[in-house]
Amino acid sequence: MNNMSVKAFELVPAVERDLLMGDKARINIECIECCGKHLYLGTNDCFIHHFLLDEVTSSKGKLSYSAQKLLHKYLGLKKPVAELRAASALERLIVLCDGIVFLVDMVTLETVPSAAGGGAKIRGVTAFCINENPVNGDPFCVEMGVLSSKRRTVQIYMVYEDRVQLVKEVSTPEQPCAVSLDGYFLCLALATQYMILNYNTGASQDLFPYNSEDRRPIVKRIGREEFLLAAPGGLGMFANAEGVSQRAPVNWSESVIGAAVCFPYVVALDESFITIHSMLDQQLKQTLSFRDGHILQDFEGKVILASTKAVYVLVPLPLEKQIQDLLASHRVEEALILTEGAQRNIPKDKFQILHKRILQQAGFIQFGQLQFLEAKEHFRKGQLDVRELISLYPLLLPASSSFTRCHPPLHEFADLNHLAQGDQEKVLRCKRFLISYLGEVRSTEVANGCREDVDTALLKLYAEQDHDSLLDLLASENACLLADSVPWLEKYHKYFALGLLYHYNGQDSAALQVWIRVVDGELQDSTRSDLYEYIVDFLCSCANLDLIWKYADWALQKDPTNGVHIFTKRPGSKDQPELNSDDVITYLEKHNQALLLYLEHLVLERRIQKEKFHTHLAVLYLERVLSLISESPKDEEKLTRARERLQALLRESNLYRVQYLLESCEQLLLERATLHGKLEEHDKALHILVHKLRDFPSAEAFCTWASSSRDSAYRQQLFHLLLGVYLDGNQTAAGGGNGDLEMAAVDLLNRHGEVFDAVRVLRMLPEGWSLQLLRPFLGRAVSASMHACRTSQIALGLSHSENLQLLHDRRKKPIFVSEKKGCHLCHNTFSEPDVVCLPGGVPVHTHCVAQRVRDSPTKRQLTNSSNHT
Repeated sequence: MNNMSVKAFELVPAVERDLLMGDKARINIECIECCGKHLYLGTNDCFIHHFLLDEVTSSKGKLSYSAQKLLHKYLGLKKPVAELRAASALERLIVLCDGIVFLVDMVTLETVPSAAGGGAKIRGVTAFCINENPVNGDPFCVEMGVLSSKRRTVQIYMVYEDRVQLVKEVSTPEQPCAVSLDGYFLCLALATQYMILNYNTGASQDLFPYNSEDRRPIVKRIGREEFLLAAPGGLGMFANAEGVSQRAPVNWSESVIGAAVCFPYVVALDESFITIHSMLDQQLKQTLSFRDGHILQDFEGKVILASTKAVYVLVPLPLEKQIQDLLASHRVEEALILTEGAQRNIPKDKFQILHKRILQQAGFIQFGQLQFLEAKEHFRKGQLDVRELISLYPLLLPASSSFTRCHPPLHEFADLNHLAQGDQEKVLRCKRFLISYLGEVRSTEVANGCREDVDTALLKLYAEQDHDSLLDLLASENACLLADSVPWLEKYHKYFALGLLYHYNGQDSAALQVWIRVVDGELQDSTRSDLYEYIVDFLCSCANLDLIWKYADWALQKDPTNGVHIFTKRPGSKDQPELNSDDVITYLEKHNQALLLYLEHLVLERRIQKEKFHTHLAVLYLERVLSLISESPKDEEKLTRARERLQALLRESNLYRVQYLLESCEQLLLERATLHGKLEEHDKALHILVHKLRDFPSAEAFCTWASSSRDSAYRQQLFHLLLGVYLDGNQTAAGGGNGDLEMAAVDLLNRHGEVFDAVRVLRMLPEGWSLQLLRPFLGRAVSASMHACRTSQIALGLSHSENLQLLHDRRKKPIFVSEKKGCHLCHNTFSEPDVVCLPGGVPVHTHCVAQRVRDSPTKRQLTNSSNHT
């Protein structure tokens, strides 16, 4: 057997020589017909023999036949019986003997007499065929094509129970010698060629040349509008009704006697052999030795052969057995072609089960050969239970999995190690394949009902292979089993991933414990270099307040600046309970730096308006400044920054307890000045700034700050107060004058001239000051005074012109009064022409308006107008 071979058929004896003819050596079988269990043989001595053929299956599944002879009958024509065809619906055999076609009763084998007025015989016949796809709908009528020995024609007959009737005759270009019929289509072997002829329309189609004198032609209907023909060069050609071949030819020997199709195989007979080719790939699949064979025919799928002396049945092995044989020799494509080809011969539900199983087996064969793409495609099409594949990899299925492998098994591997035979590269490639395959199927129907097995296996592979997707798997929806996954992640030091797994399973405390051990160096895992920050973020968004109180202390001791984010960066969403600020402050008492940052967050970022938070923050700022002052040596840079923060808070906040702080910062003069300012004790503040600190820019800045949200009069008062401090100090200074304060006063006036009342300033200034010193101030004062004067003049002029315009407009529309019109205020009529107009031109008595104005707190503007009737 070649490497394409397969055992598709067995030859089983059906009618032994002795049963047929006893010791009569000269009797030969000429033709056969099989109808169900009934087998009819026509012999060369003009007899028909009728046998009952029973199938017998042994306990081992072996098929054999037992034949029982029922009857034999001599037809009386002294010539061989050339052809037998059963018309079971009519209970008739159609017989060709000595060039005559006639009818015989199937049961008694008696020749049927002709009906009155109609013949039951056709003479001069060389061959006939039955139409297995009849065009006539009558079930009690058989259609038949007949070849005449005398004329180049084909005749179409209808055969009834007791008569035959010619319905059509069509001419052919040459004498036909073989015929097959399907519907209206005749497939004919002529003397030199094959052709297709439609006897209804007369259309014909030449197929290919063939010399019927050299060789016996074969014309065999194999399906609806499809025929199999013996072609030159030993080819078995297929042709359809259009004369086209939709299948590739098969290679026969030159001397084929008979052929049949038993899907998906073409069976052919020559003098010595039976050959079996596949219609699916045209390859020779099996050869059986068979001497003296001269008949090969198929009857309802049963292939029967006869030598001159005995009858055999060619029994197909069950397709499943053939397919399994192919798979056993790793011929995957052939097995699949054979399976898919068998679809038409197997019930749909049974086929689906068979097809899926074979696809799965094929997938495992290709998997074993590391043909992963093909294997994956077959697993997908075969809807493989993915656990069949996972179970090949030791320890990947969870201990709790209820899975057991399919029986009979889909492959011959015990496990991956057995498959790889110690080749570690092979093992690695198989693991990579499983990673990609599970990644694809985990969210599809395939994983339904076994998500836990799939996800747990995937986690184990990711951990073992140090795969990037491990974290993605655990950070998204997954069904990894905790009991199996924990030891596996620990084994491969995937502690960050282990924490994610705990978190996904609602065990946040366990997650934090593992991560903290990694940060503290007890466990080694380099997955995240920023694991500390990750823990802080995790606690930030944690809904379990107990966990926050439990683990925040660790975070704050590690790094108070980042640790305090647990409290300051907590998102205020609906799902997360709020932390009570007072509780946090109490908790942070032992973490000074964190407490300061938290209070800054409340006061400066969230701008919470609570006195205790503002006071607390101010006290902490103050303590920090005092602490830096007491250090030796002092860090001037730090001290400056600390004081700036304290001063900014003292200036900007209005909520802290000023008096309390004032008592605490005895030595911080600048801060004390700000606090006096908050109490509106501006004289004290300015005294400190001018006399104690001699800080004139700060004194000026104080006036600007202290009056920033007040009106101009307040601002003026404050600057006058500062000027007064400068001038008083200058006069009381020893030696009758102080150049610093004098210059400070001059600078103040020259810089902020617009704030001061110039007249008042001139009264305050000492007699001896030169005008040159005050030139910028006086210049601006005069300029401002002139500007104010001119502005008021313009305003007055504009008002005057507006008044004139109004009078003019009113005069354009005179107001009429008469004794018939009434005043809108007292409703009495007018007797005098003197009236007053209300806005809108409404006339009223002058005395009425005077009365109204006396009574009203707000005087209305009235326009006096004399209108003469």
